[in-house]
Amino acid sequence: MSEQSPRQEFSGVPMGRLFGIPVYVSWTWFLVAGFITVMFGPYFGRMLPGISEAAAYGVALVFAVLLYVSVLLHELAHSVLAKAYGLPVRRITLYLLGGVSEIEKEPPTPGKEFLVAAAGPGLSLGLAGLGWLADVYLINDGGIVEVLVLQLWFANLIVGVFNLLPGLPLDGGRMLRAGVWKVAGNPGTGTIVAAWGGRVLAVLLVAVPVASALMGGGQADITDVIWPLVLASFIWMGASQSLRVARIRARIPRVNARALARRAVPVSGDTPLSEALRQAGERRAGAIVVVDHDGRPVAIVSEAAVQATPEHRRPWVSAASLAKSIDPAMMLAADLAGEPLIDAMREAPGSEYLLVEPGGEVYGVLSTADVNRVFTGV
Repeated sequence: MSEQSPRQEFSGVPMGRLFGIPVYVSWTWFLVAGFITVMFGPYFGRMLPGISEAAAYGVALVFAVLLYVSVLLHELAHSVLAKAYGLPVRRITLYLLGGVSEIEKEPPTPGKEFLVAAAGPGLSLGLAGLGWLADVYLINDGGIVEVLVLQLWFANLIVGVFNLLPGLPLDGGRMLRAGVWKVAGNPGTGTIVAAWGGRVLAVLLVAVPVASALMGGGQADITDVIWPLVLASFIWMGASQSLRVARIRARIPRVNARALARRAVPVSGDTPLSEALRQAGERRAGAIVVVDHDGRPVAIVSEAAVQATPEHRRPWVSAASLAKSIDPAMMLAADLAGEPLIDAMREAPGSEYLLVEPGGEVYGVLSTADVNRVFTGV
């Protein structure tokens, strides 16, 4: 199963770099490799009656490794095309249900979104086609290689077709999102439609096998729905996450540096905190900036540090002792808004930023807490 995803914190075991992209393997892959080995060992033993039981399990392990090589190629198709479009790719991780390409920015157009999403299933189906041709026309000895090729091309066919299903977080969901984006002119609308498509798919994955068993006059066996239930849970959670992201992104246009800025009062570094707070209250300022002898801002007093300082200590604590030096990256243009503002804050994480006019004059201070409130609704 493939998914294009934003930044994730878990990385797994590093396996090297391909096309400049770090590749990791989650510990869950080893569980799946063991499961495939145990499940397919007897199968390969029946398909290859001339080999020992140990050799059959060895072939099953090789199949598990080659299957995930196919998944890696699927993810590389996404990532390499994304890089060709100038989109940063943080890494590829192979895990329990397949792989994930961590593409850190969305494609700028629905056409590029569609092509990046389609690249993975397209490669999987291409591998399936090549494997089928090799199985039919080149390898006919009934040996280990033919059995492996047979299983691999069939597995790639399933991966390719399954990922084309129209619901997030599957590739087909991203393709559907691109189509709706193109028609509606709004990527958020596309995300909502594709996410609900994913939720419908999740329900169908469980409902169809249960309904089939009941309509056949039998009872649904729990073992027959475990794997569909696992897949459905993954798809439901991914679709729900996409809906949450869509709601957050809908609020991005409301993020405006000028509108959210706090008026700043300038003080010298040796000013007692109590006096700095008095001046801020008198001028109805929400931030305190430490300036040098020439009046240039050099640090911003941390709001968290102020709140952590007991009131009886404030006359004896200088403003500078609670201030953070202003790094050039922490100085943002007062005109920033929307995505450019979010990107600038992401590149230099901090609690407060100094907003400056095009001419260099200080406009105010932007607090990360105020930006977060836009998204949380607090």
